[in-house]
Amino acid sequence: MRNCIRSAKGKIDAGAFIGGLAVGGVVATGAFMAGEHHDAAREGLLNPATPSASASVSASASKGVPILGMAENTISDITAKVSDSVVNIDTRRSITVPTQMDPFQGFFFGPGMGMDMPQQHPRRFEQKGTGSGVIFRADGYILTNNHVVGNADEIEVTLNDKRKFKGKVVGRDDFTDLALVKVDGNNLPAATFGTSGNLRSGDWAIAIGSPLGLDHTVTLGIISALNRSVENKINNVDLIQTDAAINPGNSGGPLLNIHGEVIGITTAIRGDGQNIGFAIPVDVAKDVAQQLLNNGTIARPYVGVYMQDINAQLAKSLGLPENIKGVLVSGCKPGSPADQAGLAQADVIEKMDGVSVSTSKELQSLVRKHKPGDSVTVLVARGTGLSPVTIKVGQFPKKRDE
Repeated sequence: MRNCIRSAKGKIDAGAFIGGLAVGGVVATGAFMAGEHHDAAREGLLNPATPSASASVSASASKGVPILGMAENTISDITAKVSDSVVNIDTRRSITVPTQMDPFQGFFFGPGMGMDMPQQHPRRFEQKGTGSGVIFRADGYILTNNHVVGNADEIEVTLNDKRKFKGKVVGRDDFTDLALVKVDGNNLPAATFGTSGNLRSGDWAIAIGSPLGLDHTVTLGIISALNRSVENKINNVDLIQTDAAINPGNSGGPLLNIHGEVIGITTAIRGDGQNIGFAIPVDVAKDVAQQLLNNGTIARPYVGVYMQDINAQLAKSLGLPENIKGVLVSGCKPGSPADQAGLAQADVIEKMDGVSVSTSKELQSLVRKHKPGDSVTVLVARGTGLSPVTIKVGQFPKKRDE
């Protein structure tokens, strides 16, 4: 399902986002996926027995709010513990570009001139890229971004101890920009994966990755905001926004909390601003990685309805009550589950599974809680009455434009 209206949760204009740095030395401006392309665990981190590594808690004089103070070595202790779980990913891709004939050649040496046309050969280039990743499992599975490895012919994974492995993509998901890479290694230092469900704006955030190829670079910031989306890029996921410095090459690396747990996978930056970066929440990343590990693909629910948020002006133009709450059906994909269930243009979905919805984003979130094959019931305002409609959830089409 698609939402064409700006989300109240903070949708970012897609016009400023592009996919990395371009081939051939042309540097892209605006904002871009934080992968670089160019040519040719809580224990032991805050030890109360050690003053230099301890966290002090004091009470605010005005509000009595406990304040956690970081000790001098807190970030360095986290870095020492987690860095072995962060990898550098180098990719190579062969690109063939057809050679265009000089139009004057065709004029002087074309048919009827008594000379054969010079044979044109395609030109081949090698595109190189650099990104980051985090060890998902000790038996050689690496979690990274799809845009880092998705089109690569060769993948080389370098560990913090400088061991190198050839990597192979075992599954990738363009929908969330995540991919799982397998290397022939065992007993690798897997990262500790936390949860993104309890994050708050203002929480500490640490990024580790390979910006511009400078492997295992550490930057510190905070969680700037939650529930961000990047329209037409990663508008399918509520992203974490952080001001921890992220640059081309950081893509696929971990975003950590103050306990050294992975809370996100860095994926994009806003290039026309400063310190505006985005990460995929770890709860999403863990679920996608496990499905890719088990099945190689993602069983993603699909209804096939095009939606539009309703405001007072739109409601008035459609002859609806100005205070109506719900999501407008602007159309259904022919043959989709919504189409087969009888949803129609101008229907207003007020509830799904008994839960009231007022934005397309809320409706999407409810659909994503289901699996293909499940049945969902929506309450639809149609004409002057309300009608329940049961939809059998389908499998999301392989092509994203479907």
